[in-house]
Amino acid sequence: MCASPLRLLRAGPPPPRVALLPDALFFTRAVPVTPGATPAEAATQIELAVESVSPFPLAQLYYGAFWQPGQEQALVFAAYRRRFTAEQTAAWSSSELVLPAFAAVLGAALPPATTVLLPGADALTGVHWGDRGVPARVVVLPLPPEATDADRATVREALLRELGGSKQVLELAVPPEADAGASDHEIVFRAGEIVSRLPAPTAAAMDVRDKAELALLRNARRRDVLLWRVALGAAAALLLLGIGELALMGGRAWQQVRVRQYQAQKPGVDRISGIHELTSRIEDLATKRLLPMEMLSEVVGFSAKLERKPEDILFTRMTADQTRGLYTLVIEGRTNNSDQVNAYETSLKNLPSVQSAQARFGQVAGDRATFTLTVVFKPDSLKPIATAVATAP
Repeated sequence: MCASPLRLLRAGPPPPRVALLPDALFFTRAVPVTPGATPAEAATQIELAVESVSPFPLAQLYYGAFWQPGQEQALVFAAYRRRFTAEQTAAWSSSELVLPAFAAVLGAALPPATTVLLPGADALTGVHWGDRGVPARVVVLPLPPEATDADRATVREALLRELGGSKQVLELAVPPEADAGASDHEIVFRAGEIVSRLPAPTAAAMDVRDKAELALLRNARRRDVLLWRVALGAAAALLLLGIGELALMGGRAWQQVRVRQYQAQKPGVDRISGIHELTSRIEDLATKRLLPMEMLSEVVGFSAKLERKPEDILFTRMTADQTRGLYTLVIEGRTNNSDQVNAYETSLKNLPSVQSAQARFGQVAGDRATFTLTVVFKPDSLKPIATAVATAP
């Protein structure tokens, strides 16, 4: 049965490759760390402490330390390099973390005075949590060759006596193993019910490999991760570009379908529009008629008391036909005072029945000028004179 993709995503990153070394090859010490020390200051103090308690210089040791910010002591562990063969150290290059087996449980949150016993093929290891709830001591006792259960019980009692003060003893049936973490910011070990969580910076300080080689290895891995992320980003960008190109192709195909539909329907639509325009024209001719006299009366005025045309303006020709529209009146005239034409145009624009009025000058000689005045009336704003007289009170 295949696992659900969502379950795989929730499982986090896969377990890291960890090399757990025999505990008997390492000696351990609890060393003090200045309160409030930074990680860099703590690393310097730990190196000085390892060099002071070891009979060998640092260059001849594989060493590491368990320390978390805020703690006032660190548990250091070191081994003489010549105890490891070239084949063993060569195999470490494929591991993300190399440390003694007991170091895998140091990140467990256990109450003070708790001792954890780790089984081994040729030794038994005890890790004791001190009064402050942090690992304080590690003792490794060898087992006799082909040890029986009685031999193991004897070594177990001797180990607990040497540690002393154990209020709770947790004996692991199997060695700890790396487990999948929630993220790449921590390394998780699990052994039975005990879960040890090591933050990535803490785990990095526990790695016993040569520090210079380890720095080069980590730089190479950071570079590989960066290149991998760039490759993933490029692949994602190419995928998005491909999706965009497919979307454009689909859009073009859809647009071509619309264009074909438009071209197929256009003759019919044009024919219907033409019929509609012709019908409207016929209806206008049948039901509406030109009102040239009414338009002229509106422009000139109905009486001497309501004279709109200035005396300086003389009309020479008036045109109103259906080709220009039912509501358009074109007047040609002349004047001896061109300013009066502009004033007359403005007064016509202010009439409620007039939609627009525009005067254009023709020949101009001094104050004499000819002009063309185009007046467009609002539809249905004029009534036939006979109807207007019949309805007047």
